[in-house]
Amino acid sequence: MPAQTHLFLCLKDNFGVLLHDPQSGATAAIDAPEAAPVEAALQKTGWRLTDILVTHHHNDHTAGIGALKQHHKCRVVAPRDEAKRIAHVDATVGEGDTVKVGSLEGRVIDTPGHTAGHISYFFPADKIAFVGDTLFSIGCGRVIEGDPEMMWNSLVKLRDLPDDTRFYCGHEYTDANIRFAKTVEPSNKALAARADEVAKRVAAHQFTIPATIGAEKAANPFLRADNAELAKSLRLAGSAAWKVFAEIRERKNRF
Repeated sequence: MPAQTHLFLCLKDNFGVLLHDPQSGATAAIDAPEAAPVEAALQKTGWRLTDILVTHHHNDHTAGIGALKQHHKCRVVAPRDEAKRIAHVDATVGEGDTVKVGSLEGRVIDTPGHTAGHISYFFPADKIAFVGDTLFSIGCGRVIEGDPEMMWNSLVKLRDLPDDTRFYCGHEYTDANIRFAKTVEPSNKALAARADEVAKRVAAHQFTIPATIGAEKAANPFLRADNAELAKSLRLAGSAAWKVFAEIRERKNRF
């Protein structure tokens, strides 16, 4: 039976998402920005929380863990390299490890850069990825604890997932990200089409994710730093892709 997901907002612009295995009844929360919206989502779906899969240690992704664990006695899985900075951890994972939610089986991908030990979760049978604050729809996370080369390498790992992979990110930033992306690639037709699609979703009060890796590869400048024409337009022709990425990220920081 295919996996089911339920997407909802937490805090101001964080996404919460539940991953549910209909076969076993197991349900994982991907991160826990705050407890109340997760509890509301569980009540709405009728699902039982068995796991919390943590992508990184930032408080806006972990603040709800304690209350949820106390209420549901759920298992907390966290990045091995950040476990000491996250409370209530039961299991730690890193690159290549397997995580199970009932009968659903996910693969852990190390995606450092935003934080030093950030991880993502990819469920290949359902072609679903949970990427935290590494990749955003038409954007990427700030490089806080890592460096641009590290972040670029992490983004390439995610870009290499199958094109029809649906990814869920940690924040609803798509509209603002598109405004910036147009300053980098104003003639990108895929970006223009995505902008039209997102405008319709926003007008209808719909979420702008999940998006697919394939669509992102065509429209997200942060995934296109090794594109020769883009590098040339930034006056970085012949430069290493991570240096092009660093320039785009710095422009976004100032935007």
